[in-house]
Amino acid sequence: MSLQTEIMSKLKEAMKAKDKIVLEALRAVKSALLLAQTSGDSKELTLEDEIKLVQKLVKQRKDSAVLYSEQNRADLAEPELAQVAVLEQFLPEQMGEDELKAIIAGIIEKSGASSMKDMGKVMGMASKQLAGKADGKAISNVVKALLA
Repeated sequence: MSLQTEIMSKLKEAMKAKDKIVLEALRAVKSALLLAQTSGDSKELTLEDEIKLVQKLVKQRKDSAVLYSEQNRADLAEPELAQVAVLEQFLPEQMGEDELKAIIAGIIEKSGASSMKDMGKVMGMASKQLAGKADGKAISNVVKALLA
């Protein structure tokens, strides 16, 4: 079952349950998927594309929640974090830091990177290999730690 059909079925369940936060999150995903499909490329979205889109929405909501928290607006931060929880159920399980370190160490060894000058090369390879399995910020932090 594709991500889009799974989201549609969850959307129907949320409508029946009248769950406002879940509805908002799922409608945002549905809207983003429709926009991506009709953006002129006229190609079908792959599962990888759909996952990237959901990751983008999760990141936006996390960033918003951080901003709201910094401004002491817990009333606005809580719904954002609740939507993050809803959206994360459509993403593959994220890797732990130990797993991430092992894979990135292998990439560094394979690429022959030795200093921070090689970070761009390592990040490119790691981002491709770990797409959907780890957050870009987490990858970046591990690469910096291993190259430092």
